[in-house]
Amino acid sequence: MTIRTTRLDAGVRGALRAVSAAAEKGLGDPGLAELVQIRASQLNRCAFCLDLHLARAREGGAVREGRLDLLNAWEEAGDDVFDARERAALELTEAVTVLTDGFVPDEVYERAAAHFDAARLAHLVALITAVNGWNRLMVARRIPPGATAW
Repeated sequence: MTIRTTRLDAGVRGALRAVSAAAEKGLGDPGLAELVQIRASQLNRCAFCLDLHLARAREGGAVREGRLDLLNAWEEAGDDVFDARERAALELTEAVTVLTDGFVPDEVYERAAAHFDAARLAHLVALITAVNGWNRLMVARRIPPGATAW
């Protein structure tokens, strides 16, 4: 039986929380921040982060339930479900998360840059990077949804 640690140093946890919070604030769109974090967590199969961000997205109606239902198929869902700005952010999220060719294609980055000024784009990339870090920390240690000791 493999023993996995559930411990995460408070300094590391605090630093990651600070990066995530700064990126979310700088992006300036709480609903989009949740969509991006949920999509990355879907790709990384992080049950802990999916549980957390789906709950946050539902709180106060930040993201409409039907949009959450279709997020895994955002490309096919159509422009009436996800607008061009959201689609560009989701495409960038997938490119940064998967790094299929070892990099983010220029055309994907350029599509996102067409919808976000330089500061918001930097915050978007930081948010995607932060949630991927969280996903890897939770998945590697198999932290279950709703866990409080981590």
